[in-house]
Amino acid sequence: MQVRRVVPNVRSEALEESADFYGLLGFEQVMDHGWIRTLASTVNPAAQISFMGEDRTAPVVPDLSVEVDDVDAAYAVLRERGAEIVHPLTDEEWGVRRFFVRDPNGRVVNVLGHR
Repeated sequence: MQVRRVVPNVRSEALEESADFYGLLGFEQVMDHGWIRTLASTVNPAAQISFMGEDRTAPVVPDLSVEVDDVDAAYAVLRERGAEIVHPLTDEEWGVRRFFVRDPNGRVVNVLGHR
């Protein structure tokens, strides 16, 4: 299994202001679902940050997202090791397959793969 990217997820009620602020640092908006906005570097598209007020299809806002090349394998390994699954493996309408898991620090990690 390989990691493709890691994206911090910032809980925010100021999505527009956050996009404007980080735009000053060289980020541009690459995704907007209304409740989550993702910005990426204009020169390094893997350098990203997301802002969300809520997660519309999961019970909590994750602290970060980790995209892997095989989300099903990641899910199997973490379940086998006894990790706390916060949100089950789910196919989302926007083209990702994901689940949430709690890390040893109590942080919620959104583990995902694109379909």
